[in-house]
Amino acid sequence: MDKTELKPILEALIFASDTPLTVEKIKQTLESVSKKEIDEAIGELQNEYQEQNRAFQIREVANGYQFRTQPAFSPWLKKLKKTKPFRLTQPTLETLAIIAYRQPITKMEIEKIRGVDSGGIMKTLLEKKLITIAGKKDVPGKPFLFATTRTFLEVFGLENLSSLPTLKDIEDLDNAQLPTPVREPDIPYDTEYDMTDLDISSREEQAAEQPDKPAEDYQAGDLQSDAEPAPEEKENNEDEQTSCVDG
Repeated sequence: MDKTELKPILEALIFASDTPLTVEKIKQTLESVSKKEIDEAIGELQNEYQEQNRAFQIREVANGYQFRTQPAFSPWLKKLKKTKPFRLTQPTLETLAIIAYRQPITKMEIEKIRGVDSGGIMKTLLEKKLITIAGKKDVPGKPFLFATTRTFLEVFGLENLSSLPTLKDIEDLDNAQLPTPVREPDIPYDTEYDMTDLDISSREEQAAEQPDKPAEDYQAGDLQSDAEPAPEEKENNEDEQTSCVDG
């Protein structure tokens, strides 16, 4: 199959897929096409869209390909969709970052790093499908292990966990480029939650049905330094800070 025929087929497959379409899935559909041919054809499509200044692009996220609109058109899309912004509090983002870089990780290990109870925050992340239960740790008590999901990669536009910024990237980041924190009244951080309220068994059944797989590559933990990070002291007014992520 030549590229002239292959490119519109790839466009149709990626467009029709509800989730990022992997090269392996494309190969299963197009049995006579190699991975190299698929990558080259998608690369040409990406270049064509850029040269033509199109409003959309093919992005590689969550180990697959997906059509996405250009960020410049976000204001008009928000008016069209009229959806509520996807908001996470600063403590929630902090917990999510720990899980992303140290996964698979237990609740106790997360709280050792943060220095505060994280039950309510983890319940929120589970409900938003940004993290999932990835099994149990082989230690006394068999605590649950938590990991990020494909939804996490999609929301943050990451190809895989290796795409997470390194510590050096974070240190070099200009503070002026960080999003301005906004108040999030819907998820008060000072509210006490009990992890026993979590229906763990039903979530394990959902995981078995493969609604949202945990990321398979845990190399992200290698990006951290060997030193154990000390728990940060929390100021009272920190609980009022939030960060906004458009979903």
